[in-house]
Amino acid sequence: MIRNLTNRIVLIVLVVALALWVNLSSEIKIVNPLTDLTMFSRSVTPRLGLDLQGGLQVLLEADLPENAQIDSAQMEVARDIVQQRTDALGVNENIIQVAGDRRIVGEFPGLEDTESVLETIQQTGLLEFVDTGDFSPEPGTILTTDYSPSGEPVEAPEGEVVFHTVMTGAELSSVIVSPDTLGSNYIINFALKSSGSKLFADHTSANVGKFLTIVLDKQVISSPIIQNAIIGGEGSISGQFTYEGANAFAVQLRYGSLPVPLKIVETRIIGPTLGADSLNKSLVAGLIGMIIVVSFMIIYYRLPGIVAVLSIFIYAVVVFGLFKWFHFTLTLPGIAGFMLSTGTALDSNILIFERMKEELRNGRSLIQAMDLGWSRAWPSIRDSNLAAIITSVILFWFGSSFGATIVKGFSLTLALGVIISLFTAIYVTRTLLAITLKNFKSQNFERWFGL
Repeated sequence: MIRNLTNRIVLIVLVVALALWVNLSSEIKIVNPLTDLTMFSRSVTPRLGLDLQGGLQVLLEADLPENAQIDSAQMEVARDIVQQRTDALGVNENIIQVAGDRRIVGEFPGLEDTESVLETIQQTGLLEFVDTGDFSPEPGTILTTDYSPSGEPVEAPEGEVVFHTVMTGAELSSVIVSPDTLGSNYIINFALKSSGSKLFADHTSANVGKFLTIVLDKQVISSPIIQNAIIGGEGSISGQFTYEGANAFAVQLRYGSLPVPLKIVETRIIGPTLGADSLNKSLVAGLIGMIIVVSFMIIYYRLPGIVAVLSIFIYAVVVFGLFKWFHFTLTLPGIAGFMLSTGTALDSNILIFERMKEELRNGRSLIQAMDLGWSRAWPSIRDSNLAAIITSVILFWFGSSFGATIVKGFSLTLALGVIISLFTAIYVTRTLLAITLKNFKSQNFERWFGL
């Protein structure tokens, strides 16, 4: 018989109460009753994946020859930069991951402005401050400069001039967008590192009255004239920017240039209507499946089946609460993993109940049958759940290595569900069954236990 039954009941009630609090809230707040100040706040709004709310999926590939060697560290840096750029544009809950040796997969659930994101993540962001002397090129002009990221000498096409790059964006330490003095346009204010500050001061001191052209990816952004020597290590870029244009430009500068140039191989846009339809169909399918399973458990196992159904509902409440609390993104494969882990949780209960029925047929009392049924079912429960967790880890590794977000979502929810199902089988089902048997008075237990 289970010892400390009261402590078990208290723990189960506490866990269920906390899970329900999370599930029924969009934000968890703890307020100091004496000062009315918020001591803790956390958003617990469910996060839906690309297939449930629509959005953009983009596949990027290194824009280099097939035989070019690409270091895995370079791809990771490129992934981080793409993540930072899209985060800075206000794109939330995006998933960026390396797929294979030369590809990056990006998913942007709920995204509407796809063009700005595609433009931002593809640009290499190579910023150059170019000495053009008395020449002031128009914005949009393509210049040939003597700077090459690989360090190779630059050869200009016949008839073209090679301009000298004073310094690159690598010397920038900060970039901020602000309105100009008239408030009609925006400018980009920047500060330089100590090495860049000296270069900038030396060049501007020797070239007052000359043009210092700002070039992004060899394309002229603006070409201001050097009014006086700039020795403070700070400057600004102007060029008839709107706020959106200035912000997108600042993002490119703030997060540096990509170590590997990227090209868009494939884009897939999923409309919100299609995502909502997928979600509705998933919920309907899940509800139908749950009704069938609940009906089977109650009809076949009778009283223990009712206990198992209650345990499964507790399991579902706890798992969904964890999804919301830790901001797991719900996708169709993730929901499939959750449903599969629900089946695993039921398997544990079925093993226990079948063992119980065997002991009851052998003449054991209800309490003895429960204890023996549990102890003899436990090795099978342990081994099957351990195998499921190991499989989930392998699938998660596979999804991470090859950019298969569908596999990752499935494996993550499956693993979490299996772990929680162990808790419900070991702790919740045993406790509820012990309470039921402790208060069970009928002598006709064959009918109540489906013998």
